[in-house]
Amino acid sequence: MTASPPKTFLLCHGAWSGGWSWKKMHRLMARAGHRLVAPTYTGLGERCHLASPAIDLETHIEDVLNVIKFEDLDDIVLLGHSYGGMVATGVADRARDRVAQLIYLDAFVPRDGQSLFDLNEAGREPMRKAAAAGDGWRIPPNPPPPDTRPADLEWLNARRINMPIKCFESKLKLVHGEPTMSRSYIYCTRIPPGDVFGQFAKRTKTEAGWRHFELDASHAPNVTAPDALMKVLEEIVG
Repeated sequence: MTASPPKTFLLCHGAWSGGWSWKKMHRLMARAGHRLVAPTYTGLGERCHLASPAIDLETHIEDVLNVIKFEDLDDIVLLGHSYGGMVATGVADRARDRVAQLIYLDAFVPRDGQSLFDLNEAGREPMRKAAAAGDGWRIPPNPPPPDTRPADLEWLNARRINMPIKCFESKLKLVHGEPTMSRSYIYCTRIPPGDVFGQFAKRTKTEAGWRHFELDASHAPNVTAPDALMKVLEEIVG
């Protein structure tokens, strides 16, 4: 029995990751009566063979828009995690007739014309240097949260893929302006040094049109705290 009507959650996953990293959430979603659609962006995960220097934020927005189109999804709960907040904002802008709710999970919340590097100035130069030290166009993964279990660390580190730097350099282009559907922000409170997401937590606490939630978890609760994450998601859509 579900506490809320059945929903279709469409994931926009974080950097270096893929739909695969939400494996633990499928069972919890199904138990609650919901469906989780978790595609992987071009150039990452099982689509790593498509990686190229041309891949940018626009590529990943189009990836998710095409899932909506070809899977004929409607009344969607769009869920953006971390970098996926950049993608979800672009998707919600262009598919607003299909998106009922927009949820950001410890995610970037860009305005029109902003890139991820604009919102993470402290990380910009270190990431550019890391790309330059490698193949010049991809950034190696940030380490997973320190409270990640050893078995999960092994699972994550075997599958995470270097991220095209253009995804972080691309400026979001909104066609219709700020999304107008119901928006919620989940802030993970086990904060690492140099917390980049506190700025969005503060914004969504004080700006009209937002619901703000806090979760006692580190940055990837889909891996480290799936049950607690599911509880908050149920509260939001209930």
